[in-house]
Amino acid sequence: MSRHVAIVTDSTAYLPRSAVERHRITAVPLTVVLGDQALEEGTEISARSVAQALQKRRPVTTSRPSPTMFADTYRKVAAAGASGIVSLHLSSEISGTYDAAVLAAREAPVPVHVVDTGMVAMALGFCALAAAETAEAGGTIDEAVAAAEKRAAATSAYFYVDTLDYLRRGGRIGAAQALLGSALAVKPLLQLADGRIELLEKVRTASKAIARLEEIAAERAGESQVDIAVHHLDAAERADALAQRLRERVPGLHELLVSEVGAVIGAHTGPGLLGVVISSR
Repeated sequence: MSRHVAIVTDSTAYLPRSAVERHRITAVPLTVVLGDQALEEGTEISARSVAQALQKRRPVTTSRPSPTMFADTYRKVAAAGASGIVSLHLSSEISGTYDAAVLAAREAPVPVHVVDTGMVAMALGFCALAAAETAEAGGTIDEAVAAAEKRAAATSAYFYVDTLDYLRRGGRIGAAQALLGSALAVKPLLQLADGRIELLEKVRTASKAIARLEEIAAERAGESQVDIAVHHLDAAERADALAQRLRERVPGLHELLVSEVGAVIGAHTGPGLLGVVISSR
C-alpha cells in the first residue's frame, strides 16, 4: 500500500464532484436542521429544498460535524494508506467546524494538520485543490499546508444577497451587524475579510449591485492568472450571465466554475445569493 498525504475538507467547499474524485479529497458533511430533521449536506438535503423552506419561513438552522465524525474520517483515511492528513476547513469565525476537527486530530492514528482557511465555498475549495496538487506531486504535510495557506492569501470572495435578514438570524453578519438597520433599505454587497462576513458596499438596486459585483471581481482579477467561481442560490440565470461577462473581461482567466451553493451556506444567505470567488494561481 502506497503511503501519501491525504486531503480532508468539509462540505462547504462545494468542490465539483469530478475534482473530489480525481484528487481523492474527503469532504466531511455539515448538518442542516429543517424543522425536527437533521440532514447531512450534500447527500440528504439540497440547496433548493432549503431555499423553498426559507421562502415559506420555515425554521432552518445548521450545525458543525461532531469531533466523532472527524475522528472516524481520519481513521478511515489512515486505513486507506495515508501517512498524514491535511484537514482544511471553513472560517472558524463563522463555524465551529475547525474546532471539532482540532479535537479529533489529537487522537488520530497519523499526523493531522488542521487549517482554518478563513474561507468558505470555492474560496475554501481552491485551497483544498492547491494542497491536493502539492501532495500528489510528493509534497510533505508541511508543503501541502503551505500551498493551501498561500492560495488562501491570494483568494478573495465577494457576494450579493437580496436581504441581510438570513445572515442576521444566523448570527453570521459579523461587523456588519451594526449597520443592519440602514443596510436593509438597500442591496448589500459583502466580502470575506479576516474570516468574517463584512459589509463592503450598499447599493440602491439589485441590478446596480450585481453590476458593481462584476466590477469589483474584474478589478480584483486584473491581469493576473486567476481561477474564478461564481456561486448562486436559486439564481442560475443571473450566475450564468455574470460568468459570461467575467469570461469576456478577465484576460488572465484560467478556470471558471459556476455552481449553486449547498444547503448550509444557502440557509444563511437565502435565495438570490450571487457570489464571486477570485483566486490567483
